[in-house]
Amino acid sequence: MRIKEITDALERFAPLPLQDGFDNAGMQVGLTDAEVTGALLCLDVTEAVLDEAIALGYNLVVAHHPLLFKGCKSITGADYVERCLLKAIKNDIAIYAAHTNLDNVTEGVNFKIAQKIGLTELRFLDTKEGGGSGVIGLLKTSMTELDFLRHIKKTFEVGCVKHNRLMGREIRTVALCGGAGAFLMPQAIRLHADAFVTGEIRYHEYFGHEGDLLLAEIGHYESEQYTKEIFKEVLNAQFPSLKVQPCKVNTNPIKYL
Repeated sequence: MRIKEITDALERFAPLPLQDGFDNAGMQVGLTDAEVTGALLCLDVTEAVLDEAIALGYNLVVAHHPLLFKGCKSITGADYVERCLLKAIKNDIAIYAAHTNLDNVTEGVNFKIAQKIGLTELRFLDTKEGGGSGVIGLLKTSMTELDFLRHIKKTFEVGCVKHNRLMGREIRTVALCGGAGAFLMPQAIRLHADAFVTGEIRYHEYFGHEGDLLLAEIGHYESEQYTKEIFKEVLNAQFPSLKVQPCKVNTNPIKYL
């Protein structure tokens, strides 16, 4: 089984043309005609993740966030990206990333987040040709604002949920977007969502929305951590004999005191 067969399967599920213009999804490092020995699944490529792949004897790392996002003018080991490149090449490890194309596809990252929350009647928050951004859906039963915040804190194992002022509203319609999804807040308001959940919201974006909806910021890593489950489901379905394992390394660079 060749690495190209694995990447082709991932691209059938999340076609590269669905990625946003700023993105760099796809093959990052390595030769696609090499025989695959196993796939390690992660959110971010770090040196510790590559060490785990080496220890397992796997020569493919499938990540959500691209290791190569900006151009490299030299590879000298000056930062973690360059060190990862050197380590991957020295150890014949291929690196593949499915990023915003996986965000923007049906049953992708945002649908997985919605399933974890327990939403039904899912649809894209902002529809695009062939896909869309974010998801909006319904809780099976309404929750108080505080109960809803506690629910997502527990579901995503969040160290700290940031939110705007509680207004005593009932939460039933929930909009969401994994990662830095605050750009979809206007669409959530337009569709009359009671709450909007995302990984990152900037300070000034909190102002003036208390009367519109409950904002809940759960952290970039926390919001997208279940992406590894999508990779595993896709690969297990296509290649039952392939060794596939979510990485054990927590790559979240943000810690909570």
